[in-house]
Amino acid sequence: MNGRSHFRTRTGSAFALLLLVMGLLSPAAQASAKESLDTQKLQAVTVVTQNGNQTFTAELANTPAQRARGLMFKTRLPERQGMLFDFGRDQEIRMWMKNTPIPLDMIFIQSDGRIHRIEQNTKPESLRVISSNGPVRAVLEVRAGTSKKYGIAPGDRVVHPLFSQ
Repeated sequence: MNGRSHFRTRTGSAFALLLLVMGLLSPAAQASAKESLDTQKLQAVTVVTQNGNQTFTAELANTPAQRARGLMFKTRLPERQGMLFDFGRDQEIRMWMKNTPIPLDMIFIQSDGRIHRIEQNTKPESLRVISSNGPVRAVLEVRAGTSKKYGIAPGDRVVHPLFSQ
């Protein structure tokens, strides 16, 4: 491939992303680009519970743009998959469900890996602010009902390279 066609391909991809963000692509094109997580970027996240270890795969959101987008527009989230939001340091976190059509459990995690709090069964598309109610480093978002199903509770430990153990 010559340099000119490579540039055109990269520019075309960037333009398609811009159109997606602006909402100008056809609904079918938007759906195929937004339905599920990028499986090539999934990382293992293990929650150590009283019922044993529960392992999930999560896409990492560690840039401001990735955290702002989160799971917005995703129409499905497979069992044991989610998104891990890394805020870099312990701080009060406030999130919402705007443009998120699937209900979630939000698991707020301190920098030592301990679960501080869980917001279960969040309401899709809601503008209600969901707070960590204290300083946390990260938030793991998974399908609604996951925390209850696997016995995940505040005080449990999350194992991932983000957290000091």
